[in-house]
Amino acid sequence: MRRLSGEDEKIALEYMAEAAKVALNSTCHDSRCGSIIVKYGEIIGKGFNSPPGNKENQRRCDYSKDSYHKKITDKTCCVHAEERAIIDALCNNQLKIVGSSLYFTRIDGDGNLLKLGNPYCTICSKMALDVGIEEFILYHSEGISIYNTDEYNSISFNYR
Repeated sequence: MRRLSGEDEKIALEYMAEAAKVALNSTCHDSRCGSIIVKYGEIIGKGFNSPPGNKENQRRCDYSKDSYHKKITDKTCCVHAEERAIIDALCNNQLKIVGSSLYFTRIDGDGNLLKLGNPYCTICSKMALDVGIEEFILYHSEGISIYNTDEYNSISFNYR
């Protein structure tokens, strides 16, 4: 992981702002998230978290996380923003996804960027590895951080 500064940080914050705009589409009741995938300065994929197909009948927000079997590893009812961005990029820019960068953010009720904790989602990190995304970019309290996707996946698997 490395922290950005100067012009690189400024550009990354602009992409984070774009991801925040995408997050405004989220209908999740717990956390509004947005992701964009960028290659050579072009946004090639966008995604936000919401139930599958944005269908309200798929919402399970009221279910206790403890009520699920231990084999169910993702206890949210929403498709993740990263997953949707990857699907979007594969559908519309398949030949550009290898070597790309995935920006992920959460927003508050007013649409402002929230600072994130450590990587923890192995579902998204495995999917990103599989399609060839090179790096994840997150906004932490210490600043913008870039993780190589292999590193992001390892950190996610070690999350406690």
